[in-house]
Amino acid sequence: MTGTRVAHVYEPTHLRTFLAVAQTLSFTQAARRLGLRQSTVSQHVRRLEEATGRALFTRDTHSVELTEDGEAMLGFAHRLLDVHEQAAAFFTGTRLRGRLRFGASEDFVLTRLPEILESFRSDHPEVDLELTVELSGTLHEQLAAGKLDLVLAKRRPEDPRGEPVWHDELVWIGAERLRLDAGRPVPLIVFPPPGITRALALEALERQGRSWRIVCTSGSLNGLIAAARAGLGVMAHSRGLIPPGLVRIPDRAGLPELGKVDFVLVHGRRRTSAESAADALAAAILAGGDRLHRRPAAPRPAPRPPAAEGSPPRGAAAP
Repeated sequence: MTGTRVAHVYEPTHLRTFLAVAQTLSFTQAARRLGLRQSTVSQHVRRLEEATGRALFTRDTHSVELTEDGEAMLGFAHRLLDVHEQAAAFFTGTRLRGRLRFGASEDFVLTRLPEILESFRSDHPEVDLELTVELSGTLHEQLAAGKLDLVLAKRRPEDPRGEPVWHDELVWIGAERLRLDAGRPVPLIVFPPPGITRALALEALERQGRSWRIVCTSGSLNGLIAAARAGLGVMAHSRGLIPPGLVRIPDRAGLPELGKVDFVLVHGRRRTSAESAADALAAAILAGGDRLHRRPAAPRPAPRPPAAEGSPPRGAAAP
């Protein structure tokens, strides 16, 4: 029967494993995240590929990449798991309640995080979700002070706290027309303290012995982007989240390497009534982690109404 075939093809366990591999691009990291053996992760992916009749990943001893069919499966997997979880919650009668204080760093302002939060609110309408958008350093401080229940933010590579959502590289970005003078201090566009990106940028310049001057400070990512687009200077930013209108500064500019950065989920240490809700939101973010690399699609322009009978063509002068 068709229903039996669909249940087999879209086994939720296999889909969750597929998403974990797609987000980490590593069978080892996916196994660690899911608490499974690496052989089990490979088996889940293989069964999903057999069921669909398509290769979802290309892999060798050094790298894992999504195929074109794998990219298509991402969207299907998210929607299918959303429906599965909604049905399970409905029929088991489990409903999450309580106040959940969630903090997200400024890095996610231009990503599709709002879609994940909207879906979470739809699935758990009785959870009172409070969102705080701040610098990563500030969010970690508020979490430690018991003012937040869950945080999605950057951490330093040596910091052990948190569950990795994805691993990225920090790069220098700026306006395409920007040209740096090697004999003058580097013009910096930065978050204020205790921004983690700011600290890493200054540390890298100090190690290189390169002089610098701050030309713009803003606690808002949109403020930094506006300054960078105006050509005021350069800013350190996640390679996977470069905003439109800005480009990576070429290596010939001689700026120091900034290193790697992890984006992680960190739970509060105090047990609160929001613990179950925090666990559910964390699971939703991990399941949808690849969406955080992608910007929301631009809205389509509204269709133009048809011209009235007898009216001149658009752009033509009226008689």
